[in-house]
Amino acid sequence: FLSLVPVPLSLSPNPPRIPGHVFLLSGCAIIRPPRDGGIRYRGLTQEQILPVDYEIEYICRGNRVIVGPKVRKCLPNGTWTDIAQNSTCRKVWTSLENGRVMAKPPGPPVEGTVLHYSCHAGFILEGRNISHCTKLGKWDAPKPTCLCECLCHNKKLYIGALFPMSGGWPGGQACMPSAQMALDLVNNRSDILPDYELELIHYDSMCDPGEATKLLYDLLYTEPIKIVLMPGCSGVSTLVAEAARMWNLIVLSYGSSSPALSNRQRFPTFFRTHPSATLHNPTRVRLFQKWKWTRIATIQQTTEVFTSTLDDLEQRTKEAGIEISVRQSFLTDPAVAVKNLKRQDARIIVGLFYETEARKVFCEVFKEKLYGKKYVWFLIGWYADNWFKIKDPAINCTVENMTEAVEGHVTTEIVMLNPETVRGVSNMTSQEFISALMSRLGGMNPEETGGFQEAPLAYDAVWALALALNKTVAPLKAKGRRLEDFNYNNHDITAEIYRALNTSSFEGVSGQVVFDAQGSRMAMTLIEQLQGGSYKKIGYYDSSQKNLSWFGNDVWIGAGPPADRTVVIEEYRFLSQKLFAAVSVFAGLGILFGIVCLTFNIYNGNVRYIQNSQPYLNNMTAVGCMMALAAVFPLGIDGHHVHRSQFPVVCQFRLWLLGLGFSLAYGSMFTKIWWVHTLFTKKDEKKEKKKQHLEPWKLYATVGVLLAIDFLSLMIWQIVDPLHITVEKFTKEAPKEDLDVLIQPLLEHCSSEKMNTWLVTSQCHGCLTIVAGDSVVYGYKGLLLLLGIFLAYETKSVSTEKINDHRAVGMAIYNVAVLCLITAPVTMILSSQQDASFAFASLAIVFSAYITLVVLFVPKMRRLITRGEWQSEQQDTLKTGSSTNNNDEEKSRQLERENRELQKIIQEVKTLYRHIHIIIIIKHVHPNTRRSL
Repeated sequence: FLSLVPVPLSLSPNPPRIPGHVFLLSGCAIIRPPRDGGIRYRGLTQEQILPVDYEIEYICRGNRVIVGPKVRKCLPNGTWTDIAQNSTCRKVWTSLENGRVMAKPPGPPVEGTVLHYSCHAGFILEGRNISHCTKLGKWDAPKPTCLCECLCHNKKLYIGALFPMSGGWPGGQACMPSAQMALDLVNNRSDILPDYELELIHYDSMCDPGEATKLLYDLLYTEPIKIVLMPGCSGVSTLVAEAARMWNLIVLSYGSSSPALSNRQRFPTFFRTHPSATLHNPTRVRLFQKWKWTRIATIQQTTEVFTSTLDDLEQRTKEAGIEISVRQSFLTDPAVAVKNLKRQDARIIVGLFYETEARKVFCEVFKEKLYGKKYVWFLIGWYADNWFKIKDPAINCTVENMTEAVEGHVTTEIVMLNPETVRGVSNMTSQEFISALMSRLGGMNPEETGGFQEAPLAYDAVWALALALNKTVAPLKAKGRRLEDFNYNNHDITAEIYRALNTSSFEGVSGQVVFDAQGSRMAMTLIEQLQGGSYKKIGYYDSSQKNLSWFGNDVWIGAGPPADRTVVIEEYRFLSQKLFAAVSVFAGLGILFGIVCLTFNIYNGNVRYIQNSQPYLNNMTAVGCMMALAAVFPLGIDGHHVHRSQFPVVCQFRLWLLGLGFSLAYGSMFTKIWWVHTLFTKKDEKKEKKKQHLEPWKLYATVGVLLAIDFLSLMIWQIVDPLHITVEKFTKEAPKEDLDVLIQPLLEHCSSEKMNTWLVTSQCHGCLTIVAGDSVVYGYKGLLLLLGIFLAYETKSVSTEKINDHRAVGMAIYNVAVLCLITAPVTMILSSQQDASFAFASLAIVFSAYITLVVLFVPKMRRLITRGEWQSEQQDTLKTGSSTNNNDEEKSRQLERENRELQKIIQEVKTLYRHIHIIIIIKHVHPNTRRSL
């Protein structure tokens, strides 16, 4: 059979055609189906000439069977197989007009099958209500009929309904009695469809699209013709609404929330009294804004309805400036998804899943401790009120566990029952409706009855249909049409019903019933919160008016609504004030010591011993050390002392003080050691000439060149790439208290955009970084330091009165270098620890300055004090009235020349002595030997 071919099939009483289209292909012309039957095609074909070998299958409506050939095949000669034999659709015993037939056992009739006949309401069975299949393959009693018992002779209009009595959402348990109650009231109203009677033909879809496909087939191909279809469940409604367009049928759903159904191109005849699930989203976004949440997470069951809802929520949150940071989904087991929510610090969580899956989710929530004062869950509001207390073998959590996990969650629910006491079109208030429904349910517990909350929607759906049909009577009559003329090929009647429904507006038991342009119900949203194990109303939201009505009775486990993420408190790390004060005292004392040394050097500038040490260079060294010591103060100033906007000024002070201080202090010492090496380490033939041209201005010029290079470099740096604040972030820390916060430690640094361009990444750079704190260090200074160490080593044995303290200078350079080499690696490692970094850098500066001052000035002080040289020199100066410095230098040069001359004379005397000694020896030897000599 063609039904077994794995291709899409088309069921149509008349195959689709394109008028005026000419086909040139060879094949067979389309033939008409038998009466009360149709043709099954392999796909939707638009061809009027079907190709050779194309097969078609006859099918019959209702409980009719084909008599004659069931399958025909197109032959090459343009005819169909067995065309001479007619195929007809004949009734079978398993169908009954205006009634039902139940077969026991179910399935095709065989020997022993028993048929039980019954009639619909308003009809009386004429004949036996039971018939048996005999061995001869015949029934033992004639087929009965159903005769109308009413006297009014109203014409019936049939509604085909699918009520899920079981499955994922057993909403038919309450919705079916509610719809039947509405039908009874409509049929008793003389002002609504006075010449007609509405009748409901319904089946249990089990909320399963596969089962619904079979039932839809029965509804369409079983008499009587249905004027409207009423499905429930989003999956079932999607199937029915998409297929209904082929039969020109209006679909009015009472229990479908999938956003995908709001698509007029795909579902052109679909309406629903249940609002779209996307109607929850404006309410959720409004609540996020009310509680100042900008970061949420979602977890969904992977079904089309929830995926579409979440896509809409993502779009709305994006427009509102709210971030969906985590989006998790699951098919059957939510364990991994819940763990991911926990791992990614989700706090505000929107859950989209059916009730059975909700129990699984919250069992995992309890295990992962994803509840309490730090978390808020947003769920769908159409679960049963005690959904978390229902024992479920699929989970291993107790009722107490579930109750603890769900406490405090918020639900958004479409207002399905009018909160106001008003009488609507059915002349019944919402409270009266609930009472009447409870009576029809026969005392069933509403919390355990599926669809109890949606029952008002089913009730209003029947009223919306009745009012729409009533509205179409007059327009159809003007066109010479009647509602009872409706068939699946009549588009005009469908269009009138569509227009009537599209303009519906009435007060129902669920509130104002109005449809939007997509056929979805427009309604308010109820906001509830689970407080103490029961749901409490905390507000309403009207998305059309953007109006939030808040009761102010929301309750939170903590002090208030939790934060949407772990609150991160930025905390700047500041320098220890005790450490800063201690180092500042040392630096201050060093500056005072430098002032003493400078004063001493200036006061004793006329002393020959001081003059021979180049006192002006020593003065520069003292000033440079004091500048470096003064830089300790801005080095320890941070955000604790000055405003952030003033911090770049502090950075500049560090840079200039340390840079220029280093240039003065080290530059003056380097100049001394350079000239000593230049003048006193050459070959003997060059010494005389070089020693006579050491002029003081050459020393000062050398220091000036080094200082000018530093000044120019600093100026260019400050103009091109000035220092600014950079903030270093550290790993977040949890406070000791039980607070929902994390501490984000921050540390301020002085930096520039091209820091690496200005710094040298060699070891000498590290050394100088210690000397200069965390200021910029120029590359050439590293070379100067290395060169200074080399020159100090080379001149360690040189003795000269021109620069009599060059050995002390070399010692100072050694000490500075050693401090750099020791402290540089440590400071690099500890750069992120403000106290340790400041301690090493500042103490390196202090010790370098102290050592330099002590090595250069203390020996001079000691010599002048112990030997009293400054007194004799001063007395000589008072007697002569002038300085003897120049005479002393001249005397010194004269003595050196005389010393060299005396050394030559002594050498000549030694040579003469050797000659005389030889002559004396010769006189005492043999005469022959003397003659030979």
